[in-house]
Amino acid sequence: PYGAVGHGGLYHSQSPEAYFAHTPGLKVVIPRSPIQAKGLLLASIRDPNPVIFLEPKFLYRSARENVPVTDYTLPLSSAEVVQAGSDVTLIGYGSQVHVLRNAAALAKEQFGVSCEIIDLRTILPWDVDTVVTSVKKTGRVVVSHEAPITGGFAAEISSTIQERCFLHLEAPIQRVCGWDTPFPLIFEPFYAPGRFRVLDAIKTVANY
Repeated sequence: PYGAVGHGGLYHSQSPEAYFAHTPGLKVVIPRSPIQAKGLLLASIRDPNPVIFLEPKFLYRSARENVPVTDYTLPLSSAEVVQAGSDVTLIGYGSQVHVLRNAAALAKEQFGVSCEIIDLRTILPWDVDTVVTSVKKTGRVVVSHEAPITGGFAAEISSTIQERCFLHLEAPIQRVCGWDTPFPLIFEPFYAPGRFRVLDAIKTVANY
């Protein structure tokens, strides 16, 4: 279990994925929903490599889906384009994907901006090709996660995009992440990067 839960404070709401992503040989998997969780978990168990499977605690009581009872797996290290778009690429994983969806809906409604949303699902090793293909199409990128911005995995994503898509970028890459502070208890709603912070980043890249 990892991530914000609404009342976890500094002991129970951290997002430590970047620690594990810095360990060569590990795979780090983070699902966004119950259906994804089952498929990715079964794939992780059957993978010959050691896998860290991080479950977003926020989804324990808020996510509801009809999960198939049959056996199935989903591919590791394969990102999914959750929503196709043409103007801005939004990249995230875990429960933050739902925040990106809400922000994308607001951006479409308020600014007429079409956002493509990518769920990485696995952050080590992550699906570079899917991200690069999207960025070359849109030219604008927002990366978001709950973990603190300094040393967060968004920096790795941004660096790779800069190296591989520099001539396709129409605006500086934006990171919308947690603050560089201990995770607060009563101020958790102000710490977690919500839809309005993501919306501001979308507006920034769209108007650059």
